[in-house]
Amino acid sequence: MLKTYTGSCHCGAVRFEADLDIAAGTQKCNCSICTKMRLWSVEARPETFRLIAGENELTDYQGKNDVAHHFFCRHCGVRGFERVDTPNMTGATYFNVSVACLDGVDIDELMAAPVTYLDGRNDDWGSAPAEIRHL
Repeated sequence: MLKTYTGSCHCGAVRFEADLDIAAGTQKCNCSICTKMRLWSVEARPETFRLIAGENELTDYQGKNDVAHHFFCRHCGVRGFERVDTPNMTGATYFNVSVACLDGVDIDELMAAPVTYLDGRNDDWGSAPAEIRHL
């Protein structure tokens, strides 16, 4: 069931809200940036994601995957969300929202949610990586 969450970077310059269904599942990816950032995310469609404040405070980093926009706060460096454009595995633009940046997440709900592991390191997004303990 969708629930509206607010979220922000560490310093609060960037704030957003999103309608999310955490119980439907979260994801962790083993690509180089997600591994280094320890991104644990929940997916949001563009119509369910709203940037409330801080658009001018965001820096857009794009690594080797040119459809992934890794936005981070230029003040505190926290990455609260990323936007993934097409073409991608789903065929539609979506946001990955960091569960660590959400306010008021019910820890029991988060721990009960299934986690999907993505093998981004090998560009095999539809498969789970062989090793997930470090994610």
